[in-house]
Amino acid sequence: MVLQSSYDVNMNTAILNIKTDPDTKEQLKAFAAQVGLPVSALMNAQIKQMLRNGKVEFSTALEPTPYLKAIIKEAEADYATGRNIHGPFDSAEAMIADLEK
Repeated sequence: MVLQSSYDVNMNTAILNIKTDPDTKEQLKAFAAQVGLPVSALMNAQIKQMLRNGKVEFSTALEPTPYLKAIIKEAEADYATGRNIHGPFDSAEAMIADLEK
């Protein structure tokens, strides 16, 4: 990534240019529009948060994969029918005894 900056004497703002791939740029524009902000306002908020906190934080929404969704669905069906259900156990020994069956 290449960063360039310059100072805009007409507006008391600095221009910050970054390079990214066209797909990422379009996704960013769409996301900014979805949250109701121009890209510049969104990026300014992120930059200010990084400076305020003194750290960079990355996160994404946790979304299970199709494989994991299938396993969860299977486990829920097992639970609903009482299949493959063990416990609760009163002791570790009782749990081990059940596992050894």
